[in-house]
Amino acid sequence: MSYVGPDFDPPRPRRSALRRTLTVLLAVLVPGALLGWLAWEALGGSQERGSGGRAAGAVSGTGGTASAGGTPDDRPGARSPSASAPGGAGTLAGKVVVIDPGHNPANSAHTAEIGRQVDIGTHEKECDTTGTATDSGYSEAAFTLDVAHRLRVLLEQRGATVKLTQDADRPYGPCIDERARIGNSARADAVVSVHADGAGAGQRGFHVILPGAVHAGAADTRAIVTPSRKLGELIAGDFADATGTAPSNYVGDGTGLVTREDLGGLNLSTVPKVFIECGNMRDTKDAALLTSGAWRQRAAQGISEGIVSFLRGR
Repeated sequence: MSYVGPDFDPPRPRRSALRRTLTVLLAVLVPGALLGWLAWEALGGSQERGSGGRAAGAVSGTGGTASAGGTPDDRPGARSPSASAPGGAGTLAGKVVVIDPGHNPANSAHTAEIGRQVDIGTHEKECDTTGTATDSGYSEAAFTLDVAHRLRVLLEQRGATVKLTQDADRPYGPCIDERARIGNSARADAVVSVHADGAGAGQRGFHVILPGAVHAGAADTRAIVTPSRKLGELIAGDFADATGTAPSNYVGDGTGLVTREDLGGLNLSTVPKVFIECGNMRDTKDAALLTSGAWRQRAAQGISEGIVSFLRGR
């Protein structure tokens, strides 16, 4: 049956109009939806990558805050701002450094043992001493061990193998002849004995003690005199720069360098070795420095840089 009239137009033309409308709409909406999806994916991926980057940054920032928090210079071995700058990590890979913290915190309880005589080549001398202390009672043994710990961290950060002659891990000593043997047995590239002096009030500053040319009995320093002097000169220069302190005003004629032939730790060494007296514990101004953790960190930094310069040149 067919119906004619405006309200009963044949449906086919009407379906064609709808189809055309839908076709147009689909032509517009589908590509738009596709583009929108692609944009969403791109934006989501970018956000996820950005979030990952921020997370990594946050972790890094937290690590930095943790390492910089508090008073890092008061912690033994704390990294100073320039600790790893010169030379970079691994500079001292394959190098052996022996750090000799002068005296032992327990020596005072073993006076008979440390008082016995040992052969140092030129003569006999006591095994060890108790060391000195500030007027407030801060001992040289505590000072040297603290600086040694800080120095070990700095040198290990450069890749060196570091050994201590003692770490308060024995009842007393070691004796001065054994201290020398420890460096020799390790075939150390450098040995530094850390001390603080006990001179009179008003006598201030640091000095580095170098081995003299000794050839007597068990002692023969002739092969190490020249390299030891080089090591001592570099440490003296870097120590002064790092700590801001001046060379001794009572020995060394202002050079910060002193040569001695009466120290068993030097006489019996077969590898480059020096002593450093970081300051005078009996002077109030020097004592204020020596009892400061921040200053001890700078002292360790100066000694470390001198050792690094020496070993990089060998």
